[in-house]
Formats: sequence, C-alpha cells, structure tokens
Amino acid sequence: MGNTDRKYRLLVINPGSTSTKVSLFENEECIFEKSLFHDAPVLLQYPHVNDQVPFRYQVIMDMLKEEKQDPEKIDVFVGRGGSAYTQPGGVTKIDERLYDDTTAAVGGSEHPAKLGVMLAWKFAQEFHKDAYTLNPTNVDEYGDYARLTGIKGVYRVSHSHVLNQKAVAEYHAKKMGKKYEECNFIVAHIDGGITVSAHEKGRMVDGNMGADGEGAFTPTRIGSVPVLSLLDYIEEHSVAEVRLMCSRAGGFVSLFGTSNSDTIHQMKEENDPKASLVWNTMIYQICKMIGEMSAVLCGKVDGILLTGGLMRFADIAEGIEKRCGWIAPITVYPGEMEQEALAYGALKVLRGEEEAMVYSGKPVWSGFPYMNS
Repeated sequence: MGNTDRKYRLLVINPGSTSTKVSLFENEECIFEKSLFHDAPVLLQYPHVNDQVPFRYQVIMDMLKEEKQDPEKIDVFVGRGGSAYTQPGGVTKIDERLYDDTTAAVGGSEHPAKLGVMLAWKFAQEFHKDAYTLNPTNVDEYGDYARLTGIKGVYRVSHSHVLNQKAVAEYHAKKMGKKYEECNFIVAHIDGGITVSAHEKGRMVDGNMGADGEGAFTPTRIGSVPVLSLLDYIEEHSVAEVRLMCSRAGGFVSLFGTSNSDTIHQMKEENDPKASLVWNTMIYQICKMIGEMSAVLCGKVDGILLTGGLMRFADIAEGIEKRCGWIAPITVYPGEMEQEALAYGALKVLRGEEEAMVYSGKPVWSGFPYMNS
C-alpha cells in the first residue's frame, strides 16, 4: 500500500469541444478549478484538432501562472482521453504507445477529449512526472446487438462521455443506497456534445456515437442525418467538411455561426422563431434517444440521469420530463463530475489502492469471425 498520509498534487486536464477545464487537487481537496470557453470560430482556426495542443497548453500555463502554481511541484498529470483503440474502463497509465495512438486517432474518432491525454503527456515529459487517464471516450463495454450495422464490415463502436456518465451513475447509485453494479440507468450528457447511454448492472452496454454523426444535433455536431440526404450534401461540398461538422462545425455552428448556447437560448427566450425551433428540436431529439435506451434496457430503468453543462437551462429538463418522465424518475446533475473522477482515480493508484492498466495497443473487440463470409 502507498502512503495515505502523503499529500499528492494532481493537475487534471479536461478539454471539451468548447472549453478547457483545469483543476489542481491536493489529495481530495480541489485547490482551484477554472474553465475557459472557446467559441467555435476560435477553434476552427486550427485545421486539425491536434493543432490545438500548443494553444491549449498555453491556456493551462496561463491558468497556473494566474493561480501562482508552479508546475514543477505537481506530482502527476491526469487527462481526459479518447481516440485511441477501444479500452476497458478504469485508470490507464499514459505512455508513448497510448500517446501515439491517441494522436493518430487509430480508434477512428477525433473527439477533442483526446487532447487530455496529449496534454497530460506533454506536461509529464516536460516536468518528468507520470500521467494517467480514466474512462476515456473510447471505453467499450457494448453488447453484440449494439455493434452490428447493415453494411458488411462496418460496425458501431463506443464513443461517448463515459467519464462523466459513469461518475454520475456511480454517485446516483450511492445516493440510492445501492452499488452501480446493481442498477440500470439511462445517462444523458448534454453539452457541446450530447451522448445518451444505457448502463446495465455496471456496464455501459449501448449509446450513440455523438462525434461520429449519430443522435441529437448539438451546439457543435450534426447528429443523425438521413444517409441519402448527406450524400447529396457531400456532392455539393466535401467529405472533409462533413467530417468537421460531425464534431466541431455542425449543429448550432452550422445553423447560427456560433456554438454559444447562452446566445441561442437567449434568442429562444425572446421568442426568436428560428432559435425556438432549433432549441426545441434538440430537446425533442434527446428524448428520442432516451426512448431508444429504455428499449435497450427492456424498460427496466432505475433512473434517467441528466448531466452536462447545458443542464443549467431548466427548460431542457422540463422538456425531457414531459416526454420521458413515464419511463423512470429523472434526476438532474448540472455540469459534470469529471474533474473529481479523474483526480480520485489517479489518487487511488498513487496510494497503491489500485493498479493502473497498461494500454494494450489493441481494440477491446475486433469483429465477429463468423461475419466474414
């Protein structure tokens, strides 16, 4: 066992599609937490998400300087992750293989969460410390029925806000006096990206691939679009443009030129017809996703948990309650629990209470052998 009396300092780095959130923890105590919003036009100056690393690195260094914190005195760097090959849930040590596969997005998704691993590794190399990640966006616990599509060789994979969804589900189960492994939940992370997933007895068995063009449209993503309509659109535009719209330039950005939800919501509150239609359609599409996940769980749902930054707007919860309240009790957890989850996961490793996994460089699941014929 490690020394539980020692005070560890952990820097938690959490890049999102519209923000960079940074927290400094001393053991379980949060010394500071800051989040800087980046409007879509700022981030779209960078042709590729990887190109944002120097910009976000400087953002973090500026935050540390403003808080009078010396990065040399930080014991470990913890980053949100994603985009590598699929991984099991839990804490993973960031090494060169994980960094390289994350950078190359070998898992097929260019989610900005990948920058958490890349930035934590950059800090770790610069200041000669260790780096970890926890429950990245590519954690895969899917069942077989969640994987297959109607195109040979094309499969659905897990790309979701796993970190926050699992943290919220575990917290809610504890409030119920139960373990996460004893409950069935539908968890909706609603922010710049939106993912809704089914959690069955401690495993996230299905959900939408938000950054891949599936589910509700969001402040930055196109969501599900009829395939033939999308092909017609590509004929007039480009595949590269559509790829960008899947993760960074769709949704509100495409419809309004900004990803700023406060601006769009204010327009909706002032009865702007376009803003009202777009905002209410987003809620409508989220409800459809929740309905899908209730079917995955055969209607046996212990709770619908709504989390993420957009849950600061009460009308989203009201709209979901109206359409989905009959499925299960609805509980709102505005914001997210990601910073604490990242810090506490790494802290268990530092204390010797848990062993960090080593990234295998191979996907958790690699296909159905009997589907090759």
